[in-house]
Amino acid sequence: MSIRSRSRLLALLACLLVPAAAFAQATASRPSAPQDLGQRLKDIERDPKLLDQYYRNGRKVAAFCANCHGEGGNSLKPDIPNLAGQNTAYLLDQVRQFGDGRRRNEFMEGLIKAMSADEKLAVAVYYAGQEVDHKPAANIRLAMQGKTYYDKICFRCHGEQGRGSERYARVAGQQADYLSRTLKRYRDGSGGRIDPLMAANTRTMKDEDIAAVVAYIASMK
Repeated sequence: MSIRSRSRLLALLACLLVPAAAFAQATASRPSAPQDLGQRLKDIERDPKLLDQYYRNGRKVAAFCANCHGEGGNSLKPDIPNLAGQNTAYLLDQVRQFGDGRRRNEFMEGLIKAMSADEKLAVAVYYAGQEVDHKPAANIRLAMQGKTYYDKICFRCHGEQGRGSERYARVAGQQADYLSRTLKRYRDGSGGRIDPLMAANTRTMKDEDIAAVVAYIASMK
């Protein structure tokens, strides 16, 4: 084979080996030096086309997560949290915390560590774009008691509608058992997550207070 023919063949192979997926094309130009994922997320969110590419790739990544967190991030298991509708930056931060050991769960830690940076970004973008399945309160009176408590304390961080922010979790529509367990762990200091603010705000809560707040939060849209 002549040098010219060989060069043409190599060029053709190079073209065929270029990933056809738009997501791969978009991420191929990312800087070689490590980039802060938070800043990368801001760059993605400023570019509608890139955001859509990450969203579509996140749907593929989330196919495995659905085994626990449900289709589209609406968990079918009361003790496993919904991820749908969560703030993108908050989700990404929790992913990073599992990855570096600040949040402890053996299964989650292993899963997150196996994910690439782009997969972490993509799954956060995808879940943030999902709708939370609304579940009306089973006990309206209890939920209204919880609303009174929520409107005095919890709204300061989680917002009047319970939708959180980049720093604080969306709690609206969250799984009741997961909420109850989490609040009790903060109150009792028995969980692996340490948050002085949550500890301070739950320290005086009685079990009935938690039950009421959970009933209200779980019913929020």
